[in-house]
Amino acid sequence: MEQSVTEAVTETNDYAEAAPASLRVDHRAPDRMVLQRGIFTGPSAKVSDELYAVVKGRAHRERLALRLEKGATAHTNTYFGRFSAAYWQRWTTVTEVRTTMVLDVDKKARVRIVASDIAGHRRIIETTEVTASGPVTLTAPLDQYVDGGAIWLEFDAIGGELGITELTWTSVAPDHVRPVAIAICTFNRAADCAETVAALASDATVLAAIDAVYVVDQGTDLVQDRPRFQQTLPILGDKLRYIRQPNLGGAGGFTRGLYEVSAVNEHADVILMDDDILCEPETVLRLNAFANMTVEPTLVGAQMLFLLNPDYLNVGAEEVHLHELKHGQKVPKALRNTSMLKRNQERRVDAGYNAWWTCLIPAEVVAKIGLPVPIFFQWDDVEYGIRARENGFVTVTLPNAAVWHADFYWKDYDDWARYFSTRNSLIVGSLHTDLDGKAITRQLFRSLAEHLVAMQYGLVHTTLQGIEDFLEGPKILRDGGIDALAAARTSRSDYAETIKHPAATPPVPSADIQLRRAGGEPSRITLVLIKRAINQWFGRTQHGLIGVTREDAHWWHVALFDHVVVTDASQSGVRVRRRDKARARQLLLRTLRVLRRLRKELPTLQEQYRAAMPELTSRANWERLYGIANSQRDN
Repeated sequence: MEQSVTEAVTETNDYAEAAPASLRVDHRAPDRMVLQRGIFTGPSAKVSDELYAVVKGRAHRERLALRLEKGATAHTNTYFGRFSAAYWQRWTTVTEVRTTMVLDVDKKARVRIVASDIAGHRRIIETTEVTASGPVTLTAPLDQYVDGGAIWLEFDAIGGELGITELTWTSVAPDHVRPVAIAICTFNRAADCAETVAALASDATVLAAIDAVYVVDQGTDLVQDRPRFQQTLPILGDKLRYIRQPNLGGAGGFTRGLYEVSAVNEHADVILMDDDILCEPETVLRLNAFANMTVEPTLVGAQMLFLLNPDYLNVGAEEVHLHELKHGQKVPKALRNTSMLKRNQERRVDAGYNAWWTCLIPAEVVAKIGLPVPIFFQWDDVEYGIRARENGFVTVTLPNAAVWHADFYWKDYDDWARYFSTRNSLIVGSLHTDLDGKAITRQLFRSLAEHLVAMQYGLVHTTLQGIEDFLEGPKILRDGGIDALAAARTSRSDYAETIKHPAATPPVPSADIQLRRAGGEPSRITLVLIKRAINQWFGRTQHGLIGVTREDAHWWHVALFDHVVVTDASQSGVRVRRRDKARARQLLLRTLRVLRRLRKELPTLQEQYRAAMPELTSRANWERLYGIANSQRDN
């Protein structure tokens, strides 16, 4: 009988009664803990099999099985195939790892467990030759990997076929295993979210390790209405909790998961997960295993691979430069924008925080530091990671555990999200460091001046809007960002260059567009900025309609012209920029006024935001935002 959504999905705030029973108690650990499994092909045809195993010769792959024909070889020195020995030795109680597999041997097979060091040099740990089918076990100590290195397996099919199944990497288990819940935040990405939930349900081993899946739906295109979601309901059964609430951004959606789970069991971990990822279920198993084996409670994050370029890693680990209001900064020596088919991350790099495309938050962190700040969108994950570290909880971005997420460089910088990025960077900086008002205003002025000469007037407005709302103090966060979102979006409509047009039908004559390529970056960049600003002010720019590709859309190039058609970063259309002296003057005066006020008021504002922090992150404040009745608080 088909299960109805009302039977299988809980839309309730009575969280204690609604929570699955398994989420409320710790679990007895098995004799050995599975740290990762041997996976031989990905969750989608878009993903290269060589991210999992490299084969020479003829072979047949399945998700958890590999069959080599006579003479073929294979190795798992790949992104998902390696065991990140450096990270396990540095952060966990694991001192030895055991690989166990079942081999179907036709004639003879050779199996090696192999390791690398920080420089990628290969060394053989153990070799065995097998002439009969059955289980095979190899072990490797974790004793020489502190700064870098990994472990993998190599297989040779000698004289006949070789089948490999049930491959696991295990260690001695801890005394108990914590319950864990997945919390997925979604807003009008119903199809994507339904696929992500279905991916979790598709792997029986992973699903067995998950005690609950919370889907926090903040949109109007409901996930529960999607056939794919309905098909998944019987598989998830009592583990699924579906919650609808007003759109409070990523901060509000992810916090709802932390809020609900921590109310049920103060020992339960939560894995926060984006709705629009391509989910690798094995990543959930690896994050959960790592978190259960760490010496101290640790935030454990997945890496991000690009969705449109699936073999490329976004970054090995990230940190934040608060004094410059910059997040997403590459940790020194980490890989960035790198094909994982060509390189492996040998060096251990330590993260400052991990973004919430997929990140495990231990129960102790929520108990000690409270809930996230209600800043709606952008910097919420950064702030939480910083606050956790200030309270003694480190973040580990675990290699060989990843999800695929939309490539960042396909998103245009000139977007309403710049409001939240600007405002929230100032809020987070104020909460966690003493910002230098002189340095910050100088930096912001430089950035805004570049946008002005590039004729991005809407971007200047959006950025100033973020600064102006920061100047209003903590009261701007009172509604969780609902009004701020509406204002950031609607006010941009006054700026024509923020509108994206189809490339085939721009609002200008296509025949008049003349393409102009950019040269290299100027060596004396500040002098060039001054020169471009003066020339624009006096109209000493090239007239006519100029076309500029996305890769050439640098401010120093675009500022040479007075009417430009620029390709949008999404490659789905174009935007038209036109010099407007009156508007530029208006925005310049506004910039000077706002930055003067910021420089003067910043010390006081920092005190105000810090004083408001306990109330902003409290359960009571989030209950108010969610509209949960006080009578339910102690359920």
